[in-house]
Amino acid sequence: MIYLSPELQKQLIPLFHYALTSEGVLLLGTSETIGNFEALFNPIEIKSKLYSRVEAPLSLLAINFPIKSPPVASGVKTLTDRTQPMAISPPNLQTLADQILLQNYAPAAVMANADGDILYINGRTGKYLEPAAGKANWNLYAMARDGLRHELGMAMKKAQTQTEPVYVSNLTIGTNGGTQKINLAIEVIRSPKALSGSLMVVFSDIKTPVKSERKLPATNAHQQLLEQEIREYKEKIQSLYEEMQSSQEELKSSNEELQSTNEELQSTNEELTTSKEEMQSLNEELQTVNTELQSKVEDLSWVNNDMENLLNSTEIATVFLDNALHVRRFTSHATHLFKLIPSDVGRLLSDLVNDLDYAALQKDARRVLETLVFVEKQVSTHDNNRWFKVRIMPYRTHDNVIDGVVITFVDMTDLERTTSTLNKVLEVLYSRFKNPSNEPDTLSTLETILETAQLLLEKDAENQPLKLVTQAHSKPNGQKTNS
Repeated sequence: MIYLSPELQKQLIPLFHYALTSEGVLLLGTSETIGNFEALFNPIEIKSKLYSRVEAPLSLLAINFPIKSPPVASGVKTLTDRTQPMAISPPNLQTLADQILLQNYAPAAVMANADGDILYINGRTGKYLEPAAGKANWNLYAMARDGLRHELGMAMKKAQTQTEPVYVSNLTIGTNGGTQKINLAIEVIRSPKALSGSLMVVFSDIKTPVKSERKLPATNAHQQLLEQEIREYKEKIQSLYEEMQSSQEELKSSNEELQSTNEELQSTNEELTTSKEEMQSLNEELQTVNTELQSKVEDLSWVNNDMENLLNSTEIATVFLDNALHVRRFTSHATHLFKLIPSDVGRLLSDLVNDLDYAALQKDARRVLETLVFVEKQVSTHDNNRWFKVRIMPYRTHDNVIDGVVITFVDMTDLERTTSTLNKVLEVLYSRFKNPSNEPDTLSTLETILETAQLLLEKDAENQPLKLVTQAHSKPNGQKTNS
């Protein structure tokens, strides 16, 4: 259909509606639509362009059947000319009679939905309806002529609330330069199901009575006219009164709903006030707890600083490990043995490079965790220039729970060197006393060696017994001892 002109498309859609059976389905292409024929088809699935046929009456004049064929040249003798004419079926008299009755005798009528949108027009309705100025709008309220719009709206609303038809008589509406009187009938369609809920609006003209030769008194005619106007105004007042009552009932129900909503809001407000007071008291408690926590944090900060200064002042390298032997903390002196940086917290002990000649460090740490017996060893570095006393102990919490190990490294380099030198001095002394020499400088040489050993031993207070022994060896007058 997208390759056809818009005029031809408008002719095809009614043809499709006429050709389809009841509740038939129309399938269009992805780029095609039904245009302005929403009253003929209901969308089943817009994305797939599926529509269902609506049982809406359609005037035969709206369907353009393409049954005409172009004329054939007169010089060519067709097969039809050579054959006998076929018997033509007699026309359907009922259909023709219905058409004549609809066109000539049926009143002008309009079918519309509940919103006033026109679905179908029968007969000539130009005397009652006219297109509204501006954008095209097929709505009864917009197209009604002067004097008809208000009464039509009230009558349609009234018809939707009752089962009987609504009749409005002697309406004076404006026409082209004049006025006319009409009767109005409105009824809600109940069947067929496809048209259920629609309204049928029927217009009928009131013929002007022929003036009789016998004239009625002017007073009687004027009185009748006044009575008719009074009846019309009474009906209008009654209609307005009913509308006012319905509006009053709606306002009353709305007022009740608003009152209930107001009560709910008041109760909610009270609950919020209570919650606010509770939150205020809770906030005060939180402030108190926050003050206490800040005080504890300051105390912990001072304790942490004291512990850090204490560990650094002892010059003992210390490494704290958890139960999985991950580094939990370390002192600054530990960086002289392990290649540690602050980001190494959480790494395994086996992943760290150290300068110690201690391959069983991790194995001993696991054994301490299993047996809870501390391990103490003296190890040296790989270059044998430094010696350390390594002590591995369980890490106990305040609740006496084992939560890792603590490894300390005490620098024993000076002590080791002193001990080594002392051993060498003792070996020399032992060899001198074992093989005494008669040389005159033997005693002075021994005294020099003893003084050197004395200076080395003074560096270690733990070797006082050895210090006394060396003093015994340095007696005057060259007296020998048996030590």
